[in-house]
Amino acid sequence: MKNPSLLSSALIGAVASARSMTPMATIATARLANRSTPGALALLDRPLFKYGALAMGAGELLGDKMKSAPDRTVFLGLLARVASAGIAGSALAPKGKEAAGAAVAVATAVPLAYLTLAGRKRAMASIGQTRSGLIEDALIVAAGAAIVALATRSKRD
Repeated sequence: MKNPSLLSSALIGAVASARSMTPMATIATARLANRSTPGALALLDRPLFKYGALAMGAGELLGDKMKSAPDRTVFLGLLARVASAGIAGSALAPKGKEAAGAAVAVATAVPLAYLTLAGRKRAMASIGQTRSGLIEDALIVAAGAAIVALATRSKRD
């Protein structure tokens, strides 16, 4: 799908607001499926980073259910969101607009982190930490996969 706008970058920023490692993990998965991103992406083409992003994505999904998991708005949580959203937003931006894509993704991820945290806290109070986390995981991973699938194309095309 050809997408000349920065919409995919903004949407992947929204994904990063809830799960910081999911944007990079979904792009790493797309690379493993031989899909190319519209914007340049050298970092996740290296095996260490590609498989590291997948491992961090899986680890975050597991760690989020722990009682000791910090809020996503602590400094390191926001820093992870900035990095992941920036990398993914750049990769999903049209060629030549990578910096703008990174900026849009980060500008979406950081403020939405506070909104998604508020929603998660309300869900935790209602249905508990594990159940609310599993529901949030399913929604966010599905959204990330859909955004990346629509924004990338097969390298054979």
